Amino acid sequence: MEVVSAWAPAVGFTLLPHAGGILGSRITKKEIPGWYQSLQKPTWCPPNWVFAPVWGTLYTSMGYGSYLVWKELGGFNEKSVVPLGLYAGQLALNWGWTPVFFGAHKMGWGLVTLLLTTGTATATAASWYNINKTAAYLMVPYLAWLTMASALNYRIWKDNRNKK
Repeated sequence: MEVVSAWAPAVGFTLLPHAGGILGSRITKKEIPGWYQSLQKPTWCPPNWVFAPVWGTLYTSMGYGSYLVWKELGGFNEKSVVPLGLYAGQLALNWGWTPVFFGAHKMGWGLVTLLLTTGTATATAASWYNINKTAAYLMVPYLAWLTMASALNYRIWKDNRNKK
């Protein structure tokens, strides 16, 4: 029983980011065949099938990183408020992008949400660096993907501003 309880936080923290991803995918799946398909996208836009495995990998790595920070700081306490608070904030912003972009079709506000997510995720990684370098490094692929996603969101917004 102790082995299960010792692994429970690691599994919980690792899976938590997927909750918003799963809920967001329900919105996305409805919008891809119609609205999203009709948008002009740059030639470097990844194919639709790439997004789910990439996000799955990124959610897993950032979730595990949050566990490493939580464990290193001894759980939820005064020392963990800033690093885990920043993480929670960037995760909430991340989850909020899908309803804004795909649900409400607000491409410009989606870009604002992504830029806020990127800034908060960068602050998260920086705050994690002195706590657990592995956790901070686990955020690097996510930051790279957010950069690409922001550029993609910008181009889609710019190229489709007059589209209703």
